[in-house]
Amino acid sequence: MTAPAPTLPKKPVVTRFAPSPTGYLHIGGGRTALFNWLYARGHGGTFLLRIEDTDRARSTPDATAAILRGLTWLGLDWDGDVVSQFQQKDRHADVARDMLARGSAYKCFCTQEEIESFRAAAEAEKRSTLFISPWRDADPATHPDTPFVIRMKAPRTGQTVIADAVQGTVTFQNDLLDDMVCLRSDGTPTYMLAVVVDDHDMGVTHVIRGDDHLNNAARQTMVYNAMGWDVPVWAHIPLIHGPDGKKLSKRHGALGVEDYQSMGYPAAGMRNYLSRLGWSHGDDEFFTSAQAMGWFELEDIGRAPARLDFKKLEHICGLHIAAGENAALLHEVQAYLVVSGQTALTDAQSDGLLRAMYCLKDRAKTFPELIDKAHFVLTSRPVQLDEAATKSLDMVSRSMLRELTPHLQTALWTREALEAIFTAFAAAHGVGFGILAAPLRAALAGRIVTPSVYDMMLVIGQTETISRIEDAAA
Repeated sequence: MTAPAPTLPKKPVVTRFAPSPTGYLHIGGGRTALFNWLYARGHGGTFLLRIEDTDRARSTPDATAAILRGLTWLGLDWDGDVVSQFQQKDRHADVARDMLARGSAYKCFCTQEEIESFRAAAEAEKRSTLFISPWRDADPATHPDTPFVIRMKAPRTGQTVIADAVQGTVTFQNDLLDDMVCLRSDGTPTYMLAVVVDDHDMGVTHVIRGDDHLNNAARQTMVYNAMGWDVPVWAHIPLIHGPDGKKLSKRHGALGVEDYQSMGYPAAGMRNYLSRLGWSHGDDEFFTSAQAMGWFELEDIGRAPARLDFKKLEHICGLHIAAGENAALLHEVQAYLVVSGQTALTDAQSDGLLRAMYCLKDRAKTFPELIDKAHFVLTSRPVQLDEAATKSLDMVSRSMLRELTPHLQTALWTREALEAIFTAFAAAHGVGFGILAAPLRAALAGRIVTPSVYDMMLVIGQTETISRIEDAAA
């Protein structure tokens, strides 16, 4: 009896996010990083970060720093050191020369002028402008002593088939693909080669990226095959569109991940919302990142572009603020004030906000909303009155506040005791509590739209409450 063939162990999952440092971290790039992070973390794998900085003219340290800040704010921690693609350029060039030695690449001595002349003539004659170098099969003995590029010798017949985990089977006709340049005449590698070499050397098993890179997968697969390397799992995800269904642009609003932090959205809410842009787990809308890690699979990513919906984003973020741990929310609020260029909270304000968080977070969708609702605990005496608050403090209201003060001075400072005092006071004056509420809100917060009167009194305490009421009644 023949023993069954051994089952080979699966490779540990390795994903990567590889942005170009030519500007801010785009919200679409943030979602791509999130998908890579979720897949790696959910499968016990590794999530790597590579900065594709080979374009030295456009790559800047500031842009790299912005990318790192954006990922850090989103909470997407990466494994190991950040890899610089530019620093691997010698390795890329070595691979190009290796392909040359293997016969899967060749030296092309055509000048740029000759290539442009060929294409212009082909266009004028209405034939294919696909450039096939005359040096592809030339005898090395005929090579001139002039600058050359190294081109990959792509197959000219048959098909290159991409088994994409999101897009399905995608077929490319080889006779429509040119022999891409791998190494320029100045010895610098091209992006198309560098990406493959880096992914191979970093052990990347799953390439999860935008579907604008789908066509690149065909040529990059050829490089893998030429070097005898394992081809990773491809997963090309649809791009994010604006609410109108058109490609996301400045007219739709914020584009950078850091913009959303400075607008006061919580990171957990952003992760939740972005993960739902193109991916789903049944009808689940509100969930934690830990849940998403356990659920996230590539086959659940849709093929249609997702649409950015700010109302849904605010709804999801509001749920996360409501469910947030008070100290963590305070920390995020403090960070939000810094990045949005606002005045930092004093220690006393931070302490007050932390005490008030329980009565604020259920009604705020963003941190600016939460801070606005916390005005009563962040302000100080004398409390400034807005127009509506001023109108609510007429002579009758002030008189009632003066009469109420002695009852508060001897009260137990609990919700039940305060409710009993106000109920009895209102009944004695033949009014409903609503008649008392407006001047009390004005006295305590300088506004008439506030959290519960009882919550405000409990948060700021007996002494401060009585002082503010006395100020308003004077």
